Amino acid sequence: MKKVTKVKICGLNEEEHILAAAEAGADFVGMIFAPGKRQVTLEQASSMVKAVRNLEKPPAVVGVFVNTPASEVNRIAIECDLDLVQLSDDEDWQYCLEIDKPVIKVIHISDTDSVGSVVAMIEDGFSTLQGRDVMYLLDTKSDEAYGGTGKSFSRHIAAGVARKIPVVIAGGLNPENVAGIVDEVHPWGVDVSSGVETDGKKDIKKIREFISEVKAVAGG
Repeated sequence: MKKVTKVKICGLNEEEHILAAAEAGADFVGMIFAPGKRQVTLEQASSMVKAVRNLEKPPAVVGVFVNTPASEVNRIAIECDLDLVQLSDDEDWQYCLEIDKPVIKVIHISDTDSVGSVVAMIEDGFSTLQGRDVMYLLDTKSDEAYGGTGKSFSRHIAAGVARKIPVVIAGGLNPENVAGIVDEVHPWGVDVSSGVETDGKKDIKKIREFISEVKAVAGG
């Protein structure tokens, strides 16, 4: 049996949606603390996390931050009972060492990148973060937003990097295309936000379909 690809549903800001994602089998659920249309308050986040913790098999809860002081990230992570912290902008590797929780570091892929340049960036992270619990997430570089753009990057790069390093991929994924992309790229995990939305709001039906498609193609 093939290794099951992990699924992260991100940009969740309503209790019914985070519970639907968890109950459908998401491995990670993400809430955004950075300014934007999907941002959650600390009160919202704490309530959502408590609801998830009451489940028999709760997923890991991720808090997404963008260039926030490390001390503030650590404070929020404790206050909201987060499992992991996702750093989604240009935070450097040294900054990652200041974060107390396990880290998901986003690597933004541009049109000028290659498999070699992306692998080199991640290897630089390995060197700096030796001994730290870190995941690497590949997403599309955009001047408009740090993530959740719905835009994809080169699948050739994604597949090339995934052959060398376990990575999570994001950008342009949805229930219709994720099975084919997982089969082509073989990532450790996939991450989706706008791809499971309808009119800018999370769609429970799409969340369930997305998770089902990933688990099916991955042999789970």
